[in-house]
Amino acid sequence: MTPPFEAFFLAVGGGQRLCIHHPPRGAVRAAVLYVHPFAEEMNKSRRMAALQSRQLADAGCAVLQIDLHGCGDSSGDFGDATWAGWIDDLIAAAAWLRQHHAAPLLLWGLRAGCLLATEAARRLESPSHFLFWQPPASGKVLLQQFLRLKMAGQLEAGSAKGVTEALRQALRSGDAPEIAGYTLHPALASGLEAATLQPPPGGTAAKLLWIEVTNRQPPALSPAAEAAPALWQPAGFQVSSLAVAGPAFWQTTEIEEAPALLQASVDAVCNAFPT
Repeated sequence: MTPPFEAFFLAVGGGQRLCIHHPPRGAVRAAVLYVHPFAEEMNKSRRMAALQSRQLADAGCAVLQIDLHGCGDSSGDFGDATWAGWIDDLIAAAAWLRQHHAAPLLLWGLRAGCLLATEAARRLESPSHFLFWQPPASGKVLLQQFLRLKMAGQLEAGSAKGVTEALRQALRSGDAPEIAGYTLHPALASGLEAATLQPPPGGTAAKLLWIEVTNRQPPALSPAAEAAPALWQPAGFQVSSLAVAGPAFWQTTEIEEAPALLQASVDAVCNAFPT
């Protein structure tokens, strides 16, 4: 039976962040902080995040899900959110986890959440471990993909010439354009664009679990995953990478599940943090 979960609001910077805490079943093996992806990808991924949180709790992990500023049921509007503010949210959430669970901290990120997790880890007092789901090559790539949503809309309207450059100019001028129903704060755009997937310092004996889902048969890792050991091992990380079959649930039209990813993640965490 899955342990009961607890929903509460965490006070951060004068606002409230909705958190869902999944207590561990039995002895705690890791304290896991879920860092959700960007914009609509967060909504598409909610079911997978909930399923994985429950399975990790059943396996002995304490899991905390947080809606960042302006997202989900947290206070504020998405258009007011900044990259630095989201990092502050994660610092506060990690502090709550460490206060309530004496266990290794595992930052579990999906897509842009991987970038946020690595940047937050640089400000934490003790080393963190990572579980990456579908990490992007860089924040610049994600921002470009997001801006293209506006271009796709203009194409449907019959005009897309110069849309992406116009959006970038608007952001540089301090404007907050609306894209696919989301108002994008310039400070959020600039923070995302500058973010890179670099290992934080002090990772001695820390673990990186890198898991990708793909529709290729047989499943194969991306070039970024193949290159990860060369980048992360010199920083002291023990790297484990795996590709499993499944849909790109963070961007599919219908809400989908990737059971192989769920099981692979539980197995990886249990092997990395034995009780």
